[in-house]
Amino acid sequence: MNEPILLQRKTDVWTGRFRAMAGPCEILIDTDDRATAEAVARKAADEAWRVERKFSRYRDDSVVHRINQCPPEGVEVDEETGRLLDFAQRLWEMSEGKFDVTSGVLRRAWTFDGSDRLPAPETLHDALRHVGWDRVNWTGRSIRLDPGMEIDLGGIGKEFAVDRAAASIEAAHPGAGALVNFGGDLMCIGKRRDEAPWRVGVEALAEAAGDAGQRIDLSGGAIATSGDAHRFLLKDDVRYSHILDPSTGWPVPDAPRAVTVAAGSCVQAGMIATLAMLQGSAAKAFLRQQGVPFWVADG
Repeated sequence: MNEPILLQRKTDVWTGRFRAMAGPCEILIDTDDRATAEAVARKAADEAWRVERKFSRYRDDSVVHRINQCPPEGVEVDEETGRLLDFAQRLWEMSEGKFDVTSGVLRRAWTFDGSDRLPAPETLHDALRHVGWDRVNWTGRSIRLDPGMEIDLGGIGKEFAVDRAAASIEAAHPGAGALVNFGGDLMCIGKRRDEAPWRVGVEALAEAAGDAGQRIDLSGGAIATSGDAHRFLLKDDVRYSHILDPSTGWPVPDAPRAVTVAAGSCVQAGMIATLAMLQGSAAKAFLRQQGVPFWVADG
């Protein structure tokens, strides 16, 4: 059962808060009318919960769960799922295999809880045997995995949910001014009544840089952040990020602590931020080539 939405008046906007995708979500609605605010917040929450139900690997009624059961005949998927799998393949190709939705099985070896526990070599070796998008049989209509393999769409799912929630609101409430924020990935909808930008704080950047005052003014489009503010290991003064290289199973060396990117959609921003993290020490050079605004907190 979905959790309730908490709707509160905050200065000149309404704020709707709820939980989805294992984290806090909120939407700011620039209106004086409570009924409008309730309707817009409900649209955002319903779409977030729909995406979570459909694509979460933690639910046994999701399409990802069906795929991960590895039936020998494969699983035929709907158009929306197909688009996400096509996107996952494109990211794998663009990153030369560094972004791989089959690499989620590496969690069997790694637990990024801030401790100093590194994985046993044999555990990591066993997990790596089940990684590799090039071993996935994806036809554009159906997908089949080898036994022991899994897909995990968590690396693109939250940004996809932000974009879908924004589109749902724009279709139902054209002209509404709002800011969708799912766990720090954000997108603007419409314009504020006074034409002012939304001033947003990026927690991952602020924590990584030790700057509680990190703020970004956003008047349109989206921003997404990739970073290791809460998911890392620390052993012998070496910090191990949760950003893993699927070819080795180990954290990408010399990756920034956090990368935030602004783009036209949240999926696009998230794609660029994640690909930048996977570049390690070359992250800034990669970002400069993309022609988008970005912010980096170095390790």
